[in-house]
Amino acid sequence: MKTILGKKIGMTQIFSETGAAIPVTVIEAGPVTVTQIKTVETDGYNAVQIGFEDKKESRSNKPEMGHFAKWGAPLKKHLTEVRLEEGETYEAGQVITVAEFEEGAKLDVTGTSKGKGTQGIIKRWGQRRGPMSHGSKHHRLAGGLAAATYPSRVFKGNRAMGRTGRETITVQNVELVKVIADRNLMLVKGAVPGPKGGLLRIRYAIKGQGK
Repeated sequence: MKTILGKKIGMTQIFSETGAAIPVTVIEAGPVTVTQIKTVETDGYNAVQIGFEDKKESRSNKPEMGHFAKWGAPLKKHLTEVRLEEGETYEAGQVITVAEFEEGAKLDVTGTSKGKGTQGIIKRWGQRRGPMSHGSKHHRLAGGLAAATYPSRVFKGNRAMGRTGRETITVQNVELVKVIADRNLMLVKGAVPGPKGGLLRIRYAIKGQGK
């Protein structure tokens, strides 16, 4: 499985043995708890559900409390499901920590990008602006969208203003530079999606040299 949930803390830099500065993102990863087991017999496939960050009972409804009580797991805020490979076995209530990840491994990190709200075509798509001189009435507006006579309509998928950001983004083959197990921290090279405090899903890289 080798998947864990975490929270983005921020960015800093560390130095290699040769003195080179390495930009890293600090992630508070886990610990996560196995909150459900799915098998071929009961669900048609093998998977586990894992939970991150404790949740108060006062903020949980009865179906949630019943689900966690059934599997003997504590209440959790964030849940995700992970498919299991053949031969992998886990138990309900089992705790998975960042110590199971090896330094130097390649990771895929998934997060939700920062929301920008409604934006125009320049910020959203990087289009050019119009003339800024006096008399021009076309500064930051869209240009021609369709021909007048034929087809007399705007094609689907035309780039226009609209909601920008807040999308699920995965960065692939990110290097795990350092693991600080006693503080549940991992340092990964470069930037990852989302704001500070944003939820992240970290797993060994599918296409890269994951362990």
